[in-house]
Amino acid sequence: MASQRLALLPERFAVCRLASDAPIPAWATTGPFWSITRTRDELSVVCLDEAAPPDVRAERVWRAFAVAGPIDFALTGVLSSIAEPLAAGGISVFAIATFDTDYVLVKEGSLEAATNALRAAGHVVRGAERSNVPAG
Repeated sequence: MASQRLALLPERFAVCRLASDAPIPAWATTGPFWSITRTRDELSVVCLDEAAPPDVRAERVWRAFAVAGPIDFALTGVLSSIAEPLAAGGISVFAIATFDTDYVLVKEGSLEAATNALRAAGHVVRGAERSNVPAG
């Protein structure tokens, strides 16, 4: 798989879990990036960290890398080329796919290690310098 170009989004995110029949809350759709998925078992919300109420079950302070897109649907291995070096470094991920691209979220405490692992795997990461992550 060829190297990918990734951009670190400047925001911090929360990954929230609500009941499967919960209405979509207004706070979930604020900011420049949010994602909502409903299944039979849950309503999953990724939103700005500061938007998630303190009483909501959430994993907080995630950072997101956006893969440069659009990605052709026939292309294989894009997500694995990113997830594998992160997994090898002991870094867990939360992935979101859209029509045009993929987003890979890592906990902010792992951001420097994630950036270094991605670069070591040959990926180009932009925006991490503004987050006090060394360029290389």
